[in-house]
Amino acid sequence: MSDSKHVTYEDAGVDTAEGGRAVDAIKQMVKDTNRPEVIGGIGGFGGLFSAAALKDMEDPILISGTDGVGTKLVLAQIMDRHETVGQDLVAMCVNDILASGAEPLFFLDYVAIGHIEAEHMAKIIKGVADGCKLAGCALVGGEMAEHPGVMAPADYDLAGFTVGVVDRPKMLDPANVRPGDVILGLPSTGVHSNGYSLVRKVFGVDGIKPGTPEAAAKAEELSRPLEELGGASLADALLAPTRIYVK
Repeated sequence: MSDSKHVTYEDAGVDTAEGGRAVDAIKQMVKDTNRPEVIGGIGGFGGLFSAAALKDMEDPILISGTDGVGTKLVLAQIMDRHETVGQDLVAMCVNDILASGAEPLFFLDYVAIGHIEAEHMAKIIKGVADGCKLAGCALVGGEMAEHPGVMAPADYDLAGFTVGVVDRPKMLDPANVRPGDVILGLPSTGVHSNGYSLVRKVFGVDGIKPGTPEAAAKAEELSRPLEELGGASLADALLAPTRIYVK
């Protein structure tokens, strides 16, 4: 068409250059999670992981799990504290497969965000990398998806996926429970990452949009040190990362 004009990705709200800077910002974090089985690095179309060690098991069973952080992310956005939600993401996945006795081998993440900023993305992925190191699994890949016009610029959501392995004779299975077995209870470190729709309702966060004057006032309120929390704030308690029980 003679009256057509040149339209770029940037015109559509997608900053490919900033996306490239974000990838550069997280490369070392990802590398620091590597296990010996990892082949290559990030940047390809798929994460490569050697399964050669599985041949030493009697009957290796692969166990996978996927999850997200849920509405805890709203609280993180209101408080502008993004460094630990990545650990929540890893924990929600690896703790699930741990219930079957599986060792998590590798992890992938997905970040959907209104507008990518390299520094902001690095904070989020640092939490994912920290969680992977705590769980002993490798961060072998992921996706950063920019959604202009669909999500507010600072709004984001996280999803994760992990694969682990357990030898069938050692797999935890409710069918194997017998009278006289001992149950060990491990303490929680807080609310973890479940039930935050109720948490937000209880503490008056429900319905508040990040980046508004109302959100700033609520952030100030939740940041006040409380004697009953040993000098910590409600924000500290509610944003405490989910414990990873793998080790």
